[in-house]
Amino acid sequence: MAGDVLATPVVIERESSGAGDGLEGRVILFNCECHTYDDVIQLLCEAVPRMTPSRAFELAWTVDNTGQAEVFSGSMDTCNEVAASLGAGGLRVQVQ
Repeated sequence: MAGDVLATPVVIERESSGAGDGLEGRVILFNCECHTYDDVIQLLCEAVPRMTPSRAFELAWTVDNTGQAEVFSGSMDTCNEVAASLGAGGLRVQVQ
């Protein structure tokens, strides 16, 4: 190996905080006795992208009968927007 010339590797570093880098999350909706099915369906349809009334009813039924349901999954930014909108409507939500 003596006399062999080795190429020096080029190191490329990219700084990242990890926030907003395509991280996925999910929005969990919890049961409460203060909203009707119609209230929950309307809020879900307004807040969750591509939500349909029939899917919103299924989710409302699941929340009512099991205590919680995942109502959205996607980018953390969108999860936070969905959760903020549902929370503003008085629903109990959590982003995970």
